[in-house]
Amino acid sequence: MKAIQVPELGDPELMKLKDVPDPRPGAGQVVVKVEAVGVNPVDTYIRAGIYAISPKLPYTPGIDAAGTVESVGEGVSKVKAGERVYTAGALNGTYAEKALCAESQIFPLPDAASFSQGAALGVPYGTAYRGLFHRAAAQPGETILIHGASGGVGIAAIQMAKAAGMTVIGTGGSESSAELIRDQGADHVVDHHDPAHFEEILELTRGNGVNVILEMLANANLGNDLPVLAKGGRVVLIGSRGPVEIDARDLMARDADIRGMTLMNLTNDERESIHAGIRAGLHNGTLSPVIDREYPLVEACRAHHEVLETSTHGKIVLLP
Repeated sequence: MKAIQVPELGDPELMKLKDVPDPRPGAGQVVVKVEAVGVNPVDTYIRAGIYAISPKLPYTPGIDAAGTVESVGEGVSKVKAGERVYTAGALNGTYAEKALCAESQIFPLPDAASFSQGAALGVPYGTAYRGLFHRAAAQPGETILIHGASGGVGIAAIQMAKAAGMTVIGTGGSESSAELIRDQGADHVVDHHDPAHFEEILELTRGNGVNVILEMLANANLGNDLPVLAKGGRVVLIGSRGPVEIDARDLMARDADIRGMTLMNLTNDERESIHAGIRAGLHNGTLSPVIDREYPLVEACRAHHEVLETSTHGKIVLLP
């Protein structure tokens, strides 16, 4: 089969499409014929060698994909050959024509979702769900601020928060981003390029502040997030690219919390609850991933550049 291979950690240009042996499932494992691959920022961090965990080289990148089950190993009962599925992890990477997964990393893909939409679920929707409900314990009636709301995680969070009865404020950096954020159901959109946008957020809440902030770039925003929190507010850190300085008095005055998160820390029970919620949203129509761009698998290098260097309106997907 064809797969992207990374011989050493470094620049995107190191990724090459190669011929590699087809995977075979062992006990408790599933081989998926991949139809679409989700490109996530974390894929680029791992490839660049700046993530907490380094893969054994050479390796095939990728966590998220969607396709059909090609074969299953002994003891697998969750899925069978021919079924549509999406992945939330893989044993040999997903930037390939076939992916080897543990049974626990595979979930049924409803007919209403395309394969490209299925490839947009694992990391973005899993992150949004865990951030909102597991870490922030967000409740109906609360006001949520979502930074970078036009990206994959941001769109997922808007859809989930609105379905759960929350008021959503989203930030974007262009008129096209703002239009997308509104289309997804956000109640308010602010321009994060405007130096006064945090003051605008306070005005939108009549000075009360927001209950929850989903922070995608903590190194740029966290110091300014804390003064716009309501009493008892929570900031969930989803992304950061460097150190940040804060005034702890902003937390003390509000009995507020800063909560970190990563999908790496999921328990099996948390993983099952997340994907049960995602599947329910796909079935009832409240969740619908937005696909921004689709490229052939051989253009993985281009996708890695664009996921970090350009403004995305939804998900970037590779097609084997």
